[in-house]
Amino acid sequence: MDDATPLAASRVQPYADLREFIDRCEAAGELVRMKGVDWDLEMGALAEIVNHKRPEAPALLFEDIPGYPAGMRVLSGATNSSKRLAITLGFPEPSHPLDVVRAYRDRMQTHRPLPPREVETGPIFEVIDRDDEVNVLKFPVPRLHEEDGGRYIGTHDYVIMRDPEQDWVNAGAYRVMVHDEKSVGLWMSPGKQGRQIRQKYTDRGQPCPVLICVGMDPLLFLASGNELRFGLSEYDYAGGHRGLPFDTVKSELYGLPMPAHAEIVLEGEITLGDERMEGPFGEFTGYYASEPSEQPVVRIRRVYSRRDPILTMASPMRPPSDFSFSKCVMKAGMIWDEVERAGLSGVTGVWCHEAGAARLFNVIAIKQAYGGHSKQAAMLAANCQSGSYLGRFTVVVDHDVDPSDMFDVMWAMCTRCDPIEDIDFIRKAWSGPLDPRLPRGVTTSSRAVIDACRPFERIKDFPKVARASPELLKAVEAKFETILKRI
Repeated sequence: MDDATPLAASRVQPYADLREFIDRCEAAGELVRMKGVDWDLEMGALAEIVNHKRPEAPALLFEDIPGYPAGMRVLSGATNSSKRLAITLGFPEPSHPLDVVRAYRDRMQTHRPLPPREVETGPIFEVIDRDDEVNVLKFPVPRLHEEDGGRYIGTHDYVIMRDPEQDWVNAGAYRVMVHDEKSVGLWMSPGKQGRQIRQKYTDRGQPCPVLICVGMDPLLFLASGNELRFGLSEYDYAGGHRGLPFDTVKSELYGLPMPAHAEIVLEGEITLGDERMEGPFGEFTGYYASEPSEQPVVRIRRVYSRRDPILTMASPMRPPSDFSFSKCVMKAGMIWDEVERAGLSGVTGVWCHEAGAARLFNVIAIKQAYGGHSKQAAMLAANCQSGSYLGRFTVVVDHDVDPSDMFDVMWAMCTRCDPIEDIDFIRKAWSGPLDPRLPRGVTTSSRAVIDACRPFERIKDFPKVARASPELLKAVEAKFETILKRI
């Protein structure tokens, strides 16, 4: 693992907006256009069929949606492959998923947040519906799963709020259910930064202004869907990856920063005591884990959009989903970066497995240098900001094990881990209602930390792995190349 070649450090010229991103994906053979797909269940079912069919499935662009103007489209799976992630982050084309993880880790050595640039106008102002004109169902909002409580306009989204105390802008990926033409329900898990900000307005007895962006640069979605440190705006983080600041425009009602090149943005507010039943919703763990509950309502007073807008969609389900792969890559890169920033050396790879919904089964590979090194790595990976929420299993393996290969990882666990000696537990760690294993009302869970490395004191005399040397394999493959190509 430690001799793999990372991507070059160069940054590809960023695309201008979601439309240019789609063009680049299509040119790379990473997009399939589908016509005549109904918003009611068919989009969600197709996302499941395609993403369960093969790893790193293409993005789907739904066009000519029945009952809606021909120009309106829905995009599923924007970043859910190595190539599309590379396009999003500005990396050269990768040959292996871990190439993107390494490239992310390498960039974070020099990454600097880049605040957005406020401009006077942008394409998002092409169409504006105000007050009585508002109708969020003028867009082809999907009902994704058969047991869902309604249509969800916010899945692949960017929910923007301003902290009233510290005056910084946060953006999170929270689910947004349509109640009616002018109101939506906003569900945020306990502990999430958006929920903390909302509580500050509640404590002051003030309405909480909200922007809900549901069609935008996929880089913003990647930023909003991951745990950044409190106080770091997702705009700034994403701008640092883009290498150029995002252009923003002020919203009409509250002056919140909207992406100037977004496709659709809803503006409204949450008022104390204004709640309605939200859910159920099939979530990324693969379950209807959070039961229907009273959740805050956002009363929508402005709808901004481009002409012929594109709604972005992420369909949570039993993994793999149309966003779970991209979540694995980003989460792995962030854990790797945070572990090294904490002072740990020797990390050769990190991977968060789709079977664990990119959170529940995480693996870190290291080249051991001292006694306790492997335990330190596992504990850091389990407890860092990016690895702590809704975790379950954290495994540390030696550098000769590919952390992205589940068979390889299980082999290491079966042959190098003694259950009594090498498995530890963390109690009362950060979790939430989307964990199907938790009793109702409980928001903490335990973790298993598994050391699947060779014992450090036995590294020199631990039994050798029974396999051919790289030199022998290369020579034999060359000699029998013609025959091997037919196998």
